[in-house]
Amino acid sequence: MRHHDLVIIGTGSGNSIVNHRFDGLDVAIIEHGVFGGTCLNVGCIPTKMFVLPADLVESARGAARLGIDATVDKIRFTDIRDRIFNRIDPISAGGRDYRINLPNVTVYEGHARFTGPHALTVEHTDGSGTDEITADKIVIAAGGRPVIPPVITDSGVTFHTSDTVMRIDAVPDRLVIIGGGYIGTEFAHVFSAFGAHTTLVVRGPELLRDHDATIRERFTALARQRWDVRTHTEVTAATEHDGVITLTLSDGTTLDTDLLLVATGRRANTDLLDVDRAGLATHDDGRLVVDDQQRTTVDGIWALGDISSPYQLKHVANHEARIVKHNLLHPEDPKRTDHRFVPHAVFTRPQIAAVGRTEEQCRAEGRDITVKIQAYGDVAYGWAMEDTTGFCKVIADRSTGQLLGAHVMGPQAATVIQPLIQAMSFGLGAREMATDQYWIHPALPEVVENALLGLDLA
Repeated sequence: MRHHDLVIIGTGSGNSIVNHRFDGLDVAIIEHGVFGGTCLNVGCIPTKMFVLPADLVESARGAARLGIDATVDKIRFTDIRDRIFNRIDPISAGGRDYRINLPNVTVYEGHARFTGPHALTVEHTDGSGTDEITADKIVIAAGGRPVIPPVITDSGVTFHTSDTVMRIDAVPDRLVIIGGGYIGTEFAHVFSAFGAHTTLVVRGPELLRDHDATIRERFTALARQRWDVRTHTEVTAATEHDGVITLTLSDGTTLDTDLLLVATGRRANTDLLDVDRAGLATHDDGRLVVDDQQRTTVDGIWALGDISSPYQLKHVANHEARIVKHNLLHPEDPKRTDHRFVPHAVFTRPQIAAVGRTEEQCRAEGRDITVKIQAYGDVAYGWAMEDTTGFCKVIADRSTGQLLGAHVMGPQAATVIQPLIQAMSFGLGAREMATDQYWIHPALPEVVENALLGLDLA
């Protein structure tokens, strides 16, 4: 049984921990798939690389209102796919080669399971055997995986998840997506732009159920104009014949589709690691319990990213990895994670971004708030774009002017919201933010300026 100073399980954000400052340690890295984790291989990066051409297609189709008669002659889906993965796959392979060739790092390619608090067995991916290892310190960064409803798995029908759908060979004529969250709405945008008749089957009354009510209501209304959106609906049965999948829905209707995409959420991979054998505590949803230093309930074991965080976001995992790195190197002066103002974006169409509390949360907390919704079309650049649906919603404490939440829907929402994230993170009040700096005119961030100026502050 080999002993290491440090073991890292997972090569997403966890892989960024080891640098030259760890040269004096015997380090092991365990990976049972491809290097780079969810974001690089099946998440943030490839999906947004699909979103870009989808945005271009939709822009061309909508250009007539600006006096440009544009058409999309052809969508070369395999060229789009291959451009993406011919760039991503070498990065993943290069990351693996780099780690393998470091003199103080041992790479175990296989599936790790705990056999004790600081002991692991690694089953080789190629089936050649197992390794038994121990370590003084362990970092668990093993991510998560898609959740598949039993009605789908038990039926035996062919289905895809976000892990597989980007590698298909052709755009289907008909696509059904189960789920109306981030993943479902992003892929609905991509494949409908590329020509698929797209249907979303959603249990709740609206899409993007975790967002502010204004976002949910307005986005769902727009989505219904573009896609077949079935709310208050569940799949109760599924069959497949001659390549056609037939779904029976809770309202008694049926849907035929050529491709089924399941986007009903993700879960932490703790159950695949036998974490109970290490004595590690988990939340009810399976996530590892960690404190604000990313320490688990077992001394000498840290966790980060989707396996422990309620925020399944790469920028959060990266932040947590930096905290873990520092605390491994400087245990006498630990740092703590800052999850006060975690932003997120949905790269659908229109794009959506948010940070902080929703209006409903603020009112449920009994706060005296002021709210302003500013339309894109009411500022010069939005007017020039002839945007009729975009908006910026800001929520502030009426007496102090402190920003509590921001929600943006429209072109470049993920960029437009950034100054609001900065203001909240550094305690800049709404009035000061609006009046104590220049705002470039005419530029889209003026929608933020005007929203701030519109708040009814004491």
